[in-house]
Amino acid sequence: MSLRIAIVAPGEMGSGVGQKLVQQGLTVLTSLKGRSAASAARAVRAGLTDAPDDDALAGCDMVLSIVPPKDALGLAERLRPAFARAVRKPVYVDCNAIAPETVRRIAAVIAGTGARFVDAGIIGPPPSATQRAATTFYASGEAAPEFAALSAHGLDIRVLDGPLGAASALKMSYAGLTKGFTALGAAMILGASQAGVSDALARELSESQPHFLSFLQRSVPGMFPKAYRWIAEMEEIAVFADNVAGGPDMYQGAADLYRRIASAVAEVSDAQRDLTLLLDFCGSAASAPMRQRS
Repeated sequence: MSLRIAIVAPGEMGSGVGQKLVQQGLTVLTSLKGRSAASAARAVRAGLTDAPDDDALAGCDMVLSIVPPKDALGLAERLRPAFARAVRKPVYVDCNAIAPETVRRIAAVIAGTGARFVDAGIIGPPPSATQRAATTFYASGEAAPEFAALSAHGLDIRVLDGPLGAASALKMSYAGLTKGFTALGAAMILGASQAGVSDALARELSESQPHFLSFLQRSVPGMFPKAYRWIAEMEEIAVFADNVAGGPDMYQGAADLYRRIASAVAEVSDAQRDLTLLLDFCGSAASAPMRQRS
């Protein structure tokens, strides 16, 4: 019998993963409850089926939670009654960018329903026919091998030799580096711009740190439409880094910066200047002559 998979919710990542599974011949349900018309259209394009209720979701073999970090706990709480009622219990896979501490809270919500729980972290962009970069799932916990069965259906799933929370710890570490570097770069570009030395900074980076400059030119403008999603992710990383000297403050600061950028993208007038300064730097840096340092 073909596996039935539920994915909540049909955002870019959820729809991309769902479409990949549909193309492999699996039935993929989702929930459009409270979702926008754009989400509904995305789900239709991906070939996902709208579940009539939470009991239909709980009746699937696996339920993948792919939501913004701030919604991860709430989704588990919403689905708990349906899992408790289900005759045939699903595997609940939390694929969100959350701290191991949050993972354990969600696992506690699911405990007692009979559903098996998997901690998973996604690294990479949403799967698509045009995206060359890989989308990799890391999984941990006793039920992780059950989730890994989807490796036979087009997903790259790697089971970690570690306890529940190991996959999220890896995701937090990876995102803390990549998105943390982007936040640090954006903060210093703004500082240099406000001090009137942005052109000099671009020239110096082109000479001494060309690879880092290239990273900033890609990552900073690319971050703008995602900043609103990265706020809660930075806050989760701050929780993860609680025992690292300066870690919580560093990532709370990154969350504040992304909140400011998200406001600028949403056209909040007093934040617009930051967006302009960042775009100006990345544009001018791209045209700066590349010279080797003697």
